[in-house]
Amino acid sequence: MSWNKSFFDPLELPKGKRLVTLRDAATYIMKLPKAEHDAAEWQAAMEALLLVAESGGPTMFARIGVMRALNRHVEREFNSSRKDTHWGQRKLARDR
Repeated sequence: MSWNKSFFDPLELPKGKRLVTLRDAATYIMKLPKAEHDAAEWQAAMEALLLVAESGGPTMFARIGVMRALNRHVEREFNSSRKDTHWGQRKLARDR
């Protein structure tokens, strides 16, 4: 495999720049400030990039690693209004 392999969907960075290839992602990580570069999430992302570029793994692994590192400060919250409840409703015709 090669560092020129493209992501299925380019990664959008906060400042509007896009990461299209594995090389773009690796270059972006290498240009980060040392304190941020040494964060565990970025180290895992770089490891995933190396796995994909050198061993021919799926590019989705590298994409997931970089996305997790980019969003490491974003707090995930559960939105219960998105889930439709169907409590008390029968699901199968045989149960009617």
